[in-house]
Amino acid sequence: MRILLIHPPHTAIGSRIPKENLPPLGLLAIGGPLLDAGHRLELLNADTGPMTTREICRRAICARPDAILIGHSGSTSAHPVSTEIAMRLREELPDATIIYGGVYPSYHWQDILENCPAFDVIVRGEGEQTALDLIEALEAGTPLSAINGIAFRKDGKSFATAPAAMISDLDAYRIGWELIDHKDYSYWGGLRGVVMQFSRGCPHLCTYCGQRGFWTKWRHRDPVKFAAEIARLVREEGIELINLADENPTSSRRLWKQFLEAMIAENVKVTIIGSTRAGDIVRDADILHLYKKAGILRFLLGMENTDDATLAAIRKGSDSTIDKEAIRLLRAHGMIGLCTWVVGFEEETDADYMRVMRQLLAYDPDQIMSVFATPHRWTPFYNSSAHRKVIQTDQRLWDYKHQVMATRSVPPWRTFLWVKLIEFALQARPKALYRTFLHPDPEIRHAMRWYTRMGRRVFFHELFGFLFRERRLSNGPTVAQFWNGQDQLPENALSRKAGEVTPPRDREATGNLSQDQPAQVPVRAAS
Repeated sequence: MRILLIHPPHTAIGSRIPKENLPPLGLLAIGGPLLDAGHRLELLNADTGPMTTREICRRAICARPDAILIGHSGSTSAHPVSTEIAMRLREELPDATIIYGGVYPSYHWQDILENCPAFDVIVRGEGEQTALDLIEALEAGTPLSAINGIAFRKDGKSFATAPAAMISDLDAYRIGWELIDHKDYSYWGGLRGVVMQFSRGCPHLCTYCGQRGFWTKWRHRDPVKFAAEIARLVREEGIELINLADENPTSSRRLWKQFLEAMIAENVKVTIIGSTRAGDIVRDADILHLYKKAGILRFLLGMENTDDATLAAIRKGSDSTIDKEAIRLLRAHGMIGLCTWVVGFEEETDADYMRVMRQLLAYDPDQIMSVFATPHRWTPFYNSSAHRKVIQTDQRLWDYKHQVMATRSVPPWRTFLWVKLIEFALQARPKALYRTFLHPDPEIRHAMRWYTRMGRRVFFHELFGFLFRERRLSNGPTVAQFWNGQDQLPENALSRKAGEVTPPRDREATGNLSQDQPAQVPVRAAS
């Protein structure tokens, strides 16, 4: 089949402000197995530019696809524009099957199918095997009801099959790197970069996290094979930076140490950045020199809060002492600690913000990033915040960088000022300025200057948006009302039973789909 993969433009600040772009890993991960199965694929990354809906449709018409797959990593805030694109594509390409995937559609499949007739099929959870099975069923005209992990309309009603099994061998599916020109992508101040995953999921129980349920269970790639793939990209494609998309790549000290040693053995010059837990950094105090030698330059540490009682309430599994020690250890080994601070877990007061600022200054992080607590309906945090008032009903702004819930004691304008003041206080203190402009390590100096330039643009963008573009409600709906439901959605998007994998290139075109008669869809799913 002719398949068009579309990465929609995103309005989130993180996508727009750096003026740099990384490849859409999710679509490339789906693309590799489809290419190996003999399908003809084209990737349209509309986030570069960004492209207008009109331009996206023009490019899509030229591609003449039989099927269109739409997906974005920031799928909650990208959903409105994804819907707009799908509606226009439906008008221009009425015979194409439009497929939708990502975290948000995996959970809100019923609402989407009921309210967005342009979408034909939704892929729920991991997409590599599910998308392959789906495309083969569409090509063969066999029933979709035999495919686990999808949702579609059956007899005019929204219908979901059983959750797909987790992929047991993440190395069985390759990334479709040939779908992109690596020269088009950069990050970190002009470094040619890509996004990769060593692992999926997280073993911890943080109540606000939507990723642990999406991936259902922590799994990993072979450490040596993963290092070899990075080395190949460096040598053959000129890749200079790897941005790890893992929630927690260091979960297993043994496996992570194997990866670090394999990277050192590959002996390539590359910068690796990612996210991890402060506790893992403290745990690995004796091998942090291997982190640096393998190319690790910065880890984002999700501190989330400086109050130990709040950390316990959200099941962070850490405390302020561990967070502070992790920052110190990273700096002592020539790496950068980017610390996130989440606003809105509790009903903060002005005194709370003052206390937070003092404690963050005591932590002495190299870089700081504030985000807002965002109650997604598939997380346990939804239950504890369902009664709170929503002040931002524009879903495009549910991107963690905008306040979406009210607090009783501090109005939104003052919350905004506190957040900006805390960010300024952390980034403008003498120690931070020294690391930015006078640090003896040129890699750290470059990284600090790039982050400062980006932060400056973000600051003025946020200020302008808050004052002139964004509309907030003084008495909005509750969180439960906003999401049209009182209950948390099932958290796990995948079956906890791992699936057996047959390499895609060895499978027959029709796979092992059953011949059930309901919901037979030759090309476009019936509405």
